[in-house]
Amino acid sequence: MNWQVTFYNKKVEKETLSFPKGILANFLRIVEMIEEYGPALGKPYTASIGDGLFEIRAKGREGIGRSLFCTIKGREIIIFHSFIKKSQKTPKKDIDLARKRMKEVKKL
Repeated sequence: MNWQVTFYNKKVEKETLSFPKGILANFLRIVEMIEEYGPALGKPYTASIGDGLFEIRAKGREGIGRSLFCTIKGREIIIFHSFIKKSQKTPKKDIDLARKRMKEVKKL
């Protein structure tokens, strides 16, 4: 059985799919690999942020995109938040937002 990648809501899906062309192409390639092999691809494709939260690390000529996700019941992966990185370190506010959404989903 393959993995299924979904979005937390339509807004997150729209944010993610509006990445610049090169970053989006890389993101979609990584998602295809996750759907086939699972989320534990490791760097340079995915990385753990801690406490069950992970990131998809998409790069393109235009910069670096990040999508924060976790694995939910079985083989479902939910993307909670996507953004274009503007600094070396992932901003705390982005991680906090994804963690908040992850807690909401895990309570269901």
